[in-house]
Amino acid sequence: MVVNLKAKKRLVSRVTGVGVHRIKFDSDHLDDIADAITRENIRSLITANTIKVKPIVGTSKGRSHTKKTQRNKRGTKQGSKQGKKGARVGKKEIYVAKVRSLRRLLKIAKDRKEVTNPEFWSLYKKIGGNTVRNKAHLRLLMEEIVAKRKN
Repeated sequence: MVVNLKAKKRLVSRVTGVGVHRIKFDSDHLDDIADAITRENIRSLITANTIKVKPIVGTSKGRSHTKKTQRNKRGTKQGSKQGKKGARVGKKEIYVAKVRSLRRLLKIAKDRKEVTNPEFWSLYKKIGGNTVRNKAHLRLLMEEIVAKRKN
């Protein structure tokens, strides 16, 4: 006799917390499954291996991992790069990184009392206004300010 066990599958999926398509009934014990009406009955059938839960079948990442390692091996030297200079790292990102590093350097100088508070702020504004090119330039400006203060 063929029994419609769709409702039982739904019940099992609720009990086990998996999808309906992952549930498999043992074809020899369909009568027992049809008789099971409580969650407790379902759990006992699961422990008796009358009802089985199929493992998750996912997409294999093997090929994608291989491709990734190949991509990483290939060089990104001067001849392999494509696009403008600003296409890989934007102007703003470069500016922000530069400003942060310069401000950090300036703060350290202030903490060491190499520059006074007004000097600090004049340099700080120069950094924000993109007047200071790099760390070496900032050191040069600080030396000039210190020399001017001593004279």
